[in-house]
Amino acid sequence: MSDVKLIVMYPRPKDIEVFEKLYQEEHVPMAVEKLSGKTKFVATKVVATPDGTPPPFYRIAEVYFPSLQALQACAQSAGGQETVAHAVKISSGGAPVLLVAEEQTFTFGGSSVWGRLKTLVSP
Repeated sequence: MSDVKLIVMYPRPKDIEVFEKLYQEEHVPMAVEKLSGKTKFVATKVVATPDGTPPPFYRIAEVYFPSLQALQACAQSAGGQETVAHAVKISSGGAPVLLVAEEQTFTFGGSSVWGRLKTLVSP
């Protein structure tokens, strides 16, 4: 199995300023320190939806691991459990949604599929 990631999606908080302070000053440092076995941490702030409706989530965090086993070991560790509990505690807009995903990357341009498609449909 290839790399996997834990995705944590936070609903829009009741008080964005309070959430951001807790997230930036407490949660991110905790995740960096206590999530053993991670290879990368990506924190994203959701700013809009394509149709202009309010986004269902305010922040999305992605924590990458080399394998599902490494992710599960982290989740079962004291540091993993403490970090998840803290995520739930600071998520004032509702419980965060946690998912485990396997990433697949597609690249476009040059000799990629997209590049070949562009030449097929060009006049």
